[in-house]
Amino acid sequence: MSDGSLHLRQSFLFSMLTGSELLSKVKELGDVSKSDLVRSCGYVSTKKDGSERLNFTAFYEALLEAKGVSLGDGVGKGKGKGGRTLSYVATVQGNGNLLVGKAYTALLGLEPGDEFEIKLGRKQIRLIPAGATDEDE
Repeated sequence: MSDGSLHLRQSFLFSMLTGSELLSKVKELGDVSKSDLVRSCGYVSTKKDGSERLNFTAFYEALLEAKGVSLGDGVGKGKGKGGRTLSYVATVQGNGNLLVGKAYTALLGLEPGDEFEIKLGRKQIRLIPAGATDEDE
């Protein structure tokens, strides 16, 4: 079987949950690892070498969409505390800290103690869930 057909076959084996089905599955699974959560919701593909690739970014985007937050043309539809619209902009504070507020972490289902690896690029910061690889995001 060629790599292309393996990838195609793999994508049919794992149906990526969306909407209310995704929210129900996340609730049903409860306190499982982030990797198991992503895998169980079908956000898995196969690399050229045949190994598993967890698609964290697609999973979190679908989760946000299921919770009513669009990352496409409708960016900013999310609501923060008091019903304020989230701006999806963070400003470096006077002390040099860059704060990501509770509304954003809540939308992603992040909990106190969740760890992230910091990846620096040219004028960008990427946060990768601890234990994930760059390809997993």
